[in-house]
Amino acid sequence: MSHPVSPSVYATGALLLCRAPVADVRPALPLLRERALLAPAGDGWSVLVPEGKPWLAEGSVYEPVDRVVAGWASALAIGTNWPVLALWWDPDRAGYTLASGFRRTVGYEWLADGTPLGEDEAMRTFAVRLGLDPVHDMESLEGLARPDSDADARARLLGLIAVLHRVGLELPVGLTPGESADRLREVARVGPQTVAVEWAGWRDALDHGPLAEWVRGPRARVLGAAQVVAGVPMLVWGWRRGSAGWAVAGGLMLAQGVVGLAYDRVRTRT
Repeated sequence: MSHPVSPSVYATGALLLCRAPVADVRPALPLLRERALLAPAGDGWSVLVPEGKPWLAEGSVYEPVDRVVAGWASALAIGTNWPVLALWWDPDRAGYTLASGFRRTVGYEWLADGTPLGEDEAMRTFAVRLGLDPVHDMESLEGLARPDSDADARARLLGLIAVLHRVGLELPVGLTPGESADRLREVARVGPQTVAVEWAGWRDALDHGPLAEWVRGPRARVLGAAQVVAGVPMLVWGWRRGSAGWAVAGGLMLAQGVVGLAYDRVRTRT
């Protein structure tokens, strides 16, 4: 016989936990092209709260929340060198997605009543990528993957957070899995250390993102000059030999170098 489901699991919401301090996370956020609230979440952790509800396209068309936040986590993880864990929940399910660099994401989910739907291998990979204790922490994670009539989906996520607490995670008071997106936003906004992040266009992403030093500044100029120097002979050689492939490659490299140098010059003057 299934147990009563906590009312909170009927809400839809998400939290992104970054295994890095706020100072390291902030420059990468333009990659998301979304408004968000960023706050410290313990020793070496940060928590990201969506300002809106990105799973609602134009306020009406619903896209699964797990798919949306998995995309957020992957974008951040690829653009940085630290893991990103997305916790998500909706009226029917709850779960997590862990992204780490270019490696395949791993995830696990539970039905609203706490019924496990994932694979044990996902929990093992989760533990390894976050550097958890292979014995004690893994035992706790395995418990989350076993049937338990007293644990609904929200309780499973809280159990997961309890495991991460052992490696420094400390969520701000009120930022609790299972709450609605509106409630999470309200709580995050009043946090004394919360930073509001807004999408300011591709210029912001280029100038302040993780690749900023390669599109503006000394390194950008060196890279642009190197592309021009390498692109010109490739273009000439391909044209003289009748090799369209080499000519196109040289032309593209030359164009990238010229555009890069021009962008750096324009941004330096503004």
